[in-house]
Amino acid sequence: MTPITPLLQSAQQAAAAVRRLSPDQKTTLLNRLADVLAAHTAQIVVENQKDLDRMSATDPKYDRLKLTEARITDLSKSLREVAVLPDPAGEVILERTIEQGLQLKKIAVPLGVVGVIYEARPNVTVDVASLCLRSGNACVLKGGKEADFSNRYLVGLIQGVLVEFGVPKAAVTLLPPDRAVVNELLTATRYVDIIIPRGSDSLIQFVRKNSLVPTIETGAGVCHAYVEASADLDKAVAIVVNARVSRPSVCNSLDCVLVDDQIAERFLPMLTDDFIKWNVEVFADDTAYAIFEKAGYTNLQHAQPEDFGREFLDYKCAVKVVNGLEEALSHIQAYSSRHSEAILSQNQALIDQFLREVDAAAVYANASTRFTDGGVFGLGAEIGISTQKLHARGPFALEKLVTEKWIVVGDGQVRW
Repeated sequence: MTPITPLLQSAQQAAAAVRRLSPDQKTTLLNRLADVLAAHTAQIVVENQKDLDRMSATDPKYDRLKLTEARITDLSKSLREVAVLPDPAGEVILERTIEQGLQLKKIAVPLGVVGVIYEARPNVTVDVASLCLRSGNACVLKGGKEADFSNRYLVGLIQGVLVEFGVPKAAVTLLPPDRAVVNELLTATRYVDIIIPRGSDSLIQFVRKNSLVPTIETGAGVCHAYVEASADLDKAVAIVVNARVSRPSVCNSLDCVLVDDQIAERFLPMLTDDFIKWNVEVFADDTAYAIFEKAGYTNLQHAQPEDFGREFLDYKCAVKVVNGLEEALSHIQAYSSRHSEAILSQNQALIDQFLREVDAAAVYANASTRFTDGGVFGLGAEIGISTQKLHARGPFALEKLVTEKWIVVGDGQVRW
């Protein structure tokens, strides 16, 4: 395998050219990229199909991998939204003159080179490039082999626009899809400033354990919805079904339904028609199993301990009956990945307690967890959903792709 160090060196050098772009130039560049993406929609679909042809349509990653005309249109729209967001680089955070007459200024500056490791998600290629360029960063992309045709074509389009604007192509660098390059990337402390893994829990844990470069965790989502005794059950059904089936392979989809024992016999049978329609496989605890079985639901398994805390990424979910809010909170504390959690209730005191006590990047009352998304939150796009607490939490987007620098201006002052 050819070492990737020369590619990383080039990316680091290209970062300087990105930093020199003015906010207006970045806006124009991203709008131009949106035009190019739209103009090449048909060929993007062709290249993406080459990737799809190598994957079974039953694979949970298939939907993540697929780029349709509508999804490409959304990517172009996202580029335009990022283009008009305030440029975070250069923002003055603090300004003061200290006793010795020194003028201090703390400003936001780009991180430098952002490395992103991801799996079968070619949309991430465009999202990361747009956010990094807008915030003045270069990026190094390590996509999965499943999306290689799509990624190479998309990066080719991006690099073509960079050249139009006098920016080296290496400002958006795509690494070979081979897994062997990952270790070299994770130890490239001289050239890469931050690593962001986006994908399965196994990928994230591997990066955490092996990276010498600072890491932001994103991606893994084990999301719960607690249907409390006072919930509007019709609304609760709509929310649970939406959160599970609208796009089951994404990290903000619902993996576990917790149902208060006071309403379980009424609520669980209300799910069956929609679950049958979407062929949802239910992994139920003993109480929930008996209720589903009595209601005639057959796509049913007895839940094993490992089914709680499992990110299904498919038309599957766990169901558990709990005795009140405290048991629901304890279960979420034990099994949540700290991504997105929801309570469905009309009891404001219990809602407030849930929102206050649940430890997650996003906590919902009476809404689907599917809304946890940088674009939906008005951030233009995201690199992923950060589930850790340092530097960024929730959608990792434009505003978090900067760090700080102190500027100190004096007139001959010294300190003994």
